[in-house]
Amino acid sequence: MLELTDVHCNIGKHEVLHGINMSVEQGELVCMLGANGAGKSTLFRTIAGVLKPARGTISFKGEVISRMRPDLIVRRGISLCPEGRKLFPRLSVRKNLLMGAYTRHGDKEGVLRSLEEVYELFPILLERSDQDAGTLSGGEQQMLAIARSLMSRPRLLLLDEPSMGLAPLVVTRIMDAIVDINRRGITILLSEQNAGMALSISNRGYVLENGRIVLEGKAEELAGNEEVKKAYIGA
Repeated sequence: MLELTDVHCNIGKHEVLHGINMSVEQGELVCMLGANGAGKSTLFRTIAGVLKPARGTISFKGEVISRMRPDLIVRRGISLCPEGRKLFPRLSVRKNLLMGAYTRHGDKEGVLRSLEEVYELFPILLERSDQDAGTLSGGEQQMLAIARSLMSRPRLLLLDEPSMGLAPLVVTRIMDAIVDINRRGITILLSEQNAGMALSISNRGYVLENGRIVLEGKAEELAGNEEVKKAYIGA
């Protein structure tokens, strides 16, 4: 479904991604592990079209999207749930969700169905529907960010650090929701510092260090890798 070939990306004069080669197959849940500053957010923003690669190719369902505008990439079926949530704090929960459906003009009935689906996934958002997003708890804000990213009906969901700053019980709830989303047929690429949790729900994984992929494999293989355990799981 998604393929990156020799992707390099610069921020200013600094090259952040150095020759990324990776793929995600339809229906998979793939995790991207790495410490702060490894380049995970840059990679996700590059896939989503917010940043453009200096060289290399990004293909989605056989179509090259490397130079495509972000809104056109959303229309193709890729949605990014960014690190830090990036909500509209003074807009209500419902209005934040509708902002996620901005590419679906003329599909009022479909948007209403999507609202029902995300409310089913995260019932607390229905209770908070008229509440300003900025007044929600951290966990509720993360649920809203994920729900908003689902409103464009993505085929591929990019989740960038969804557990950051959350209490362990809330992290478990978020990870359960991610598994549920994947079971509903949405392919997921998940960026996580919580390596143990991420590997426990993923099919495969990659390890990113200093803008380079240094390891890849099935989730259980990476979970048993001594280097991964020492660096990312704390074993």
